[in-house]
Amino acid sequence: MKKRGLIRRWSGDERGVSAIEFAMLAPILIAFYMGMTEFCQGFMAQKRMGHVSAAVADLIAQQQTITAAGVDDIFAIGGLIMKPFPTTTLHQRVSSVTRIDGVDTVDWSRATGMDPRGEDSTMTLPADLVVNGQSVIVAEVTYDYDSAADYLMPGLTRFSHTYYLRPRVSDQTTCPDC
Repeated sequence: MKKRGLIRRWSGDERGVSAIEFAMLAPILIAFYMGMTEFCQGFMAQKRMGHVSAAVADLIAQQQTITAAGVDDIFAIGGLIMKPFPTTTLHQRVSSVTRIDGVDTVDWSRATGMDPRGEDSTMTLPADLVVNGQSVIVAEVTYDYDSAADYLMPGLTRFSHTYYLRPRVSDQTTCPDC
């Protein structure tokens, strides 16, 4: 009789149920929190990289003539925009492209971390971006994001963005020493 009463008392006891439920859910909630934190870091890196491409194109499009040293200074500004993320894997390229008889021809190009486009080489611009005789500044940026939590996102994630902007003060931005 005494045993039966003890078992009945334990089976009806609900003290500690919350602690057991928490112990079961805590690892899942912690993993979810860490995953969301890492996702936000990656998203912020991608957004900053997009701002770099827009800023580089914008600063160059405001010039009638720019030098290679001026382009390099603007690339350095791009590195500042990426802070606090490391900039060792930030690669930038800016080119001036003119459409002549339906062919998009590179006038000049300068890059850091990637190869510049060859002068007089061709590239394909989006349809209806420019008409014959018009020029556009093309800023291309890539960024290799390495997760701080490699167990959540192993390996590198490469972000890339291309930004197109028409020159503002002249028909074409020139760079004689690029």
